[in-house]
Amino acid sequence: MPKHIAIVEDEAAIRDNYAEALRRQGYRVSGFADRRSALERMRRELPDLALLDIGLGDDVEGGFELCRELRALSATLPIVFLTARDSDFDTVSGLRLGADDYLTKDISIPHLNARIAALFRRVEALSGANDTDKAFCHGPLRLDPDRLSIQWNNQAVDLTLTEFWMVNALARRPGHVKSREQLMQEANIVVDDATITSHIKRIRRKFQALDKDFDAIDTVYGLGYRWQAEDA
Repeated sequence: MPKHIAIVEDEAAIRDNYAEALRRQGYRVSGFADRRSALERMRRELPDLALLDIGLGDDVEGGFELCRELRALSATLPIVFLTARDSDFDTVSGLRLGADDYLTKDISIPHLNARIAALFRRVEALSGANDTDKAFCHGPLRLDPDRLSIQWNNQAVDLTLTEFWMVNALARRPGHVKSREQLMQEANIVVDDATITSHIKRIRRKFQALDKDFDAIDTVYGLGYRWQAEDA
């Protein structure tokens, strides 16, 4: 069955153009002009991926609010902002709300398709995890790819799909430095360095909300990040 993508965009011509481009890639596409109609539909049936604008008519922050509501419905639904707003503040806000990617509307259609395909590959890779990717423990961390779950000191850490992959990439090789490019490769994502940095900051905050002394993720300046070995 084709993957189902929901596009939430208030300008009909733009919405239709993206929908047609994605249908040519074999996706099933639903379009929505406002937050209310999109949320009503997605509460009944979640898509496989949600593509959101931020400003939705008079609802200038509607996409942000919809992202928050969708993330409450599912921790792992891939969510991508596709918007004309290109400020660092908006980008960071979108990622903090749980989006997996933040793109501006000057992105080419082939590049957009590549980013969407990368998100779907991550979902499929998790569902087809092999024996080396089964649940494991490292100190207070327990990670289970089959259930897309991570626990710290027996408390669930509510991570998005992107965040889960990044912790998985780091924690499976404690003490080894992962560059931002390696994190992108191992987490099967295509983003810029600033986006990787924003995700790492958000991951730290989520662990620190459960354990104020959490310091397992080191920044190795000029190189990347590493998960501390137990004897570090």
